Amino acid sequence: MLTAGAALPFYNEPALAQLSKIENVPPDAVMINANENPLGPCVEAAEAVHSVVSKGGRYMYAETDALQNLLAEQEGLEPSYVQVFAGSSAPLHQAVLAFTSPEKSFVTGDPGYEAGERAAKFIGSKVVRVPLTKDYAHDVKAMAVADSNAGLIYICNPNNPTGTLLERSGIESILQAATNTAVVIDEAYAELSGATVIPWIKKYPQLFVVRTFSKAAGLAALRLGAVMACTDSIALLQRAMPPFPINVAALLAADAAIRDRQTMQRYVRDVHRSRGWFEQQLKTLGVKTYPSAANFVLANFGPEGPALFQRLERKGILLRDRTREIGTGFVRITIGTQKEMERLVREIKRYR
Repeated sequence: MLTAGAALPFYNEPALAQLSKIENVPPDAVMINANENPLGPCVEAAEAVHSVVSKGGRYMYAETDALQNLLAEQEGLEPSYVQVFAGSSAPLHQAVLAFTSPEKSFVTGDPGYEAGERAAKFIGSKVVRVPLTKDYAHDVKAMAVADSNAGLIYICNPNNPTGTLLERSGIESILQAATNTAVVIDEAYAELSGATVIPWIKKYPQLFVVRTFSKAAGLAALRLGAVMACTDSIALLQRAMPPFPINVAALLAADAAIRDRQTMQRYVRDVHRSRGWFEQQLKTLGVKTYPSAANFVLANFGPEGPALFQRLERKGILLRDRTREIGTGFVRITIGTQKEMERLVREIKRYR
């Protein structure tokens, strides 16, 4: 039986924010540092946002229910199994508040997506970081036994920043071992990986699956995500939710994006094609890459990497240097448009 742990009388979003933003970005910059969709929202989503501006004076409760019903129908769930949030970090923060404390730890892969760990540290919860395997995959055996008093085990799948995909059998082994621990599977890149454990929600009441509209749907700035879990587990997250957490523009844009599957599918095909091309280009330059099931690639440029990344930034090409988290010369590179990736390769060749 899951129980709630920590509680806060306030919710400090800036304190839980992501890593620092880059200032003074030039208008022609190649922004391949944040795993965004460079194409943005589909036409229907943009039109939906425009159409609702004049109605912005009303709270419009029905739109939240409508989107949750649509998501539930898409995934074969009851509407009570779905709760939308402002982005996918928000439900992760809520889960940290609900299930972790100084006694109940937050268990995560290292390196991994930082939002949950940052939230846990902010409220004083114990954090247990489990190193990835030598292939940069989650070590599920070690995570399952990392702390006998774990409150929450978090797995981003595919993992960010490595792009590695954990097999379903690995996830199920944790669910079977940690029956009294909340297990959050972050499927931010599910459209790209084609992998999901949503069908297991009814089987494992401690399972929470997080999704986002910031990647394949191209709605990063509108902030829309969702969590799916059994009704009683969803209720534990809802207890600390603020009223009216989602703006109606995001709700209607997400609704339109879901209905326009072709645009998302086209984006996924383009990423797969450009990712393969880019990996091959790096290979010919002697740069090691790691298998990715997401819209980014982890690469190792070695000792010369940090200087190269700074030169590229001065040229208006923004990457995510992961030297601090992984090792000197490691970088996470989002797959942008083919034109952007070709520009990046040209600039890399100038300096290597």
